[in-house]
Amino acid sequence: MSKRTFPESEMIINADGSCFHLHLKPEQLADRVILVGDPARVNTVADHFDTKECEVSSREFHTITGMYKGKRITCQSHGIGCDNIDIVVNELDTLANIDYNTREEKDEHRTLTMVRIGTCGGLQPFTPTGCFVASVKSIGYDGLLNYYAGRNVVCDLDMEKAFLEHMDWNPILGSPYVSIADEELINQIAGDDMIRGYTISCGGFYGPQGRELRADIVDPKVDRIESFEYDGMKICNFEMESSAVAGLAALLGHRAMTCCMVIANRYAHKMNTEYKNSIDTLITKVLDRI
Repeated sequence: MSKRTFPESEMIINADGSCFHLHLKPEQLADRVILVGDPARVNTVADHFDTKECEVSSREFHTITGMYKGKRITCQSHGIGCDNIDIVVNELDTLANIDYNTREEKDEHRTLTMVRIGTCGGLQPFTPTGCFVASVKSIGYDGLLNYYAGRNVVCDLDMEKAFLEHMDWNPILGSPYVSIADEELINQIAGDDMIRGYTISCGGFYGPQGRELRADIVDPKVDRIESFEYDGMKICNFEMESSAVAGLAALLGHRAMTCCMVIANRYAHKMNTEYKNSIDTLITKVLDRI
């Protein structure tokens, strides 16, 4: 069987031999990857490293690779939204599984372990500000995975159907998908001190999450979201990337999950704007367990 070769227009390589958006070279990527939204949070994570071997910045994409307690780790920022996850996860996969000299898919697949550390809004009385939530499954409002063949193989179709029926879903909003985090990785990272549940990944921070300012919004039915239950779990939080991280990683043969600190509880109408001082606890847990 002939190997797949990827043309310049599809897999764009910069003049220095780095991938188009991230500006990373294959040798700069570790097998363990921590994903964060804020480029500045890469420094917060890397401050824990024992040594740093490289640092690269391009737009909202900031990368530091280094060593932590004998483990080589890459910390990569992705900015906000599932559209950016499409860029980051695909380009990380090319660095791992495509030869940048020949543009051919490698014979042996390299599996990356990706853990996104983020912030979120809690949706249940048992998800107060300051707690940590591990996303076992994520309901993607963004529609990203629907553009990829094989999405049905890596998604929970029965849960999708149950959610649509429960929500009396408005088709004008597009078709949500349910991606599944790597079960072994969830057990490894979440341990016994993170809340496990479902997450909704929204396509925006205001209207899609039911925040109404000057523009009127379609009713997001937050009360129905809070009451949805499937296989004994409830929807714990809103955020904006976990569905694409888990779904796209699964399609490409990688292990991925998201864990977030709750900084706003929509149920109790509480918000912690000083969360940056306390998220370091979650960062340390992930570094120790990844």
